[in-house]
Amino acid sequence: MGWMHTARFFTTAAQLDQLPQVDVPEIAFVGRSNAGKSTCINTLTQQKQLAFASKKPGRTQHINLFSLGRQGVTDAVLADLPGYGYAAVSRTDKQRWQRVMLNYLVSRPSLTGIVLLCDPRLGLTELDEALLEAVRPRVEAGLKFLVILTKADKLTRSEQAKVLSITKLNAGGGEVRLFSALKKQGVDDVAKLLWQWAHPPVSEQAASDAEQDSADAEPPSEDSDD
Repeated sequence: MGWMHTARFFTTAAQLDQLPQVDVPEIAFVGRSNAGKSTCINTLTQQKQLAFASKKPGRTQHINLFSLGRQGVTDAVLADLPGYGYAAVSRTDKQRWQRVMLNYLVSRPSLTGIVLLCDPRLGLTELDEALLEAVRPRVEAGLKFLVILTKADKLTRSEQAKVLSITKLNAGGGEVRLFSALKKQGVDDVAKLLWQWAHPPVSEQAASDAEQDSADAEPPSEDSDD
């Protein structure tokens, strides 16, 4: 999907109140520090260094936003959230960023979908499950949710099938995809899904309501009885 290749840096923020409000769909990427989040983003966008992959996982402590849209027009935003759960980061920093991310995920108005990156060899960890539980009310209210099982090339076909089945049962109503940056497995499928999230079809009822609103807003004709 060429749309993903239009990604470009928008802004970075260390705190939620530093993030600009946007009026387009926003899709957040979250996951453990070593789950392959940066590699996944860079593979989807075909840009080797768009998302920063630190040599010391967990040290990147900013929310980075990237604009998406052709001809320089932004029609969606990707949010790269700091990785969590890495032991080298101090407990204070861990707790602070867990609060920041939780507040972002449960309160960000423009958030349309969440992509959770997971190493299938580890499965959903306790922190992943805590995140799932935190966003469950928003998912039940319509927020899109996807679990990407990264590094799928490290598993056999039978192992892939097994972990896919297990994760679907634990994904809390979200979708699940296998993904390999090395083998390009799942890249087009995920890109297409994210496009659909950012460009939902307009229902017939919504279109009818829009036409009615437009008609109601028209001024009365000159031969009106008023």
